[in-house]
Amino acid sequence: MELIFNIFTDYITEIVIAMSLLNIILLLLYITSRVKISSITSKYDRLVEGSTAHSLEGMLFEHIDDIRDTKGQISEIKKYCENLDDRLQFCLQRIGFIRYNAFNDMGSDLSFSVALLDDRLNGFVITSIYGRNESKTYAKPIVKGDSNYPLSVEEIQALDRAKKQSVS
Repeated sequence: MELIFNIFTDYITEIVIAMSLLNIILLLLYITSRVKISSITSKYDRLVEGSTAHSLEGMLFEHIDDIRDTKGQISEIKKYCENLDDRLQFCLQRIGFIRYNAFNDMGSDLSFSVALLDDRLNGFVITSIYGRNESKTYAKPIVKGDSNYPLSVEEIQALDRAKKQSVS
């Protein structure tokens, strides 16, 4: 025991210097770790800023719930748009119109034929023939771009104009 005591007394200065250096190193490590922890804490505070949750986990759960709600809304909007697309196929989208002079002894183009078709080329052709003493209007159904009734040249022209229109 006396030997150990003699070593301490002989090397007390070196031991104090070594302990002081060790304390300085530990102090530097402590300061470094505090700076890093402070940086992480400030980043975390910025991350959860404005959140009603008091933890990162709570905030993530809130975001997951928001994403699920958004997915549900997107699904509903998609179904609604598909329904609209289906319904639009039956709306009149293609129109062909032609004016003409039905009788040579009349001076102006007061007669007309108009073809009104949906996306599937179903619809009708309306023709109005204007004469001096009378005017007649009639319609013919169109199914898949064709009619079971005979069409006049002007009705065929109106139907062709309607078929050629592009639908977006």
